[in-house]
Amino acid sequence: MVPNTITEAELDGIYAFAVQLGKDAGHLLMEAARSRFSSTKATNEKSTIPEFTEKDSAVDIVTQTDEEVEAFIKTAINTRYPSHHFIGEETYAKSSQPTRPYLVDPATPTWVIDPLDGTVNYTHLFPMFCVSIAFLIDGIPVIGVICAPMLGQLFTSCKGRGAWLNETQRLPLVRQPLPRNAPAGCVFSCEWGKDRKDRPDGNLYRKVDSFVNMAVEVGGRGGKGGMVHGVRSLGSATLDLAYTAMGSFDIWWEGGCWEWDVAAGMAILHEAGGLITSANPPEAWETAEIPEAKLGSRLYLAIRPAGPSEWETARTAQERTVRAVWRRVRALDYTRPGA
Repeated sequence: MVPNTITEAELDGIYAFAVQLGKDAGHLLMEAARSRFSSTKATNEKSTIPEFTEKDSAVDIVTQTDEEVEAFIKTAINTRYPSHHFIGEETYAKSSQPTRPYLVDPATPTWVIDPLDGTVNYTHLFPMFCVSIAFLIDGIPVIGVICAPMLGQLFTSCKGRGAWLNETQRLPLVRQPLPRNAPAGCVFSCEWGKDRKDRPDGNLYRKVDSFVNMAVEVGGRGGKGGMVHGVRSLGSATLDLAYTAMGSFDIWWEGGCWEWDVAAGMAILHEAGGLITSANPPEAWETAEIPEAKLGSRLYLAIRPAGPSEWETARTAQERTVRAVWRRVRALDYTRPGA
């Protein structure tokens, strides 16, 4: 059920609007990408990487396409729902609130937008880029739309209405049990991230240690060997979550994400039946209750939707996998500005 402030019928209307907006914004992204390789064919000139501006680091960049697509989305939302709050990555980056510890006001229905997640991918025409649109009620993502136009993939969800691929295929694609000895036999998704500081105990080094723990043979690295089937890095946290909801990734582990990186993916993953908690293990993690991840925490561990088996429920398998990951990863340090 949704709060009394928004009826089920109104939520249906918002959902339909969000899906169409995702399609339209994805079309803009695809047109921008197509203009590069189509003009190259016509003129027989070498393709060029679009101009971009660095933000916090050389891998944290923004292009004109990011800004144009966000402006299009913001105008559409403000016109249709002028009383709703809007948070977009590029709008916020230029705002006067860079130290605000949490961006969402739970009292107001809020749209959280990433106009182009995977900007580095986009600049190199690697197809793993997308537009991400989330709608929040009481600070919780209840609608998620992710459009990856170069892949021809549209992920959508609305609370109580299921999660879908291209509006016809319900997610996950296959609901099967998690491996009994997970993370062995799993596909582990992670990102290198934008924190590339060369510090021996910095986040990058902690991530690399964790990646190795997950990948080496079972029993290796002092008993932390996970022997996953594979380690994948798409360059887009949004698509990482979508592929976890789809069931293609078994595990996603990441730190440093902002609200716009994960809001839509969280909505889709939850509706598909996945679990999402903190990347960092709590104290007494072997027996502690597994908390739900909170939007804005910057630390996330997601487990795909699972089917039951003869020996455990789907939820038990997900929690077992969470603890197996916690045993193998190092705690990350991503504090929020102003927190």
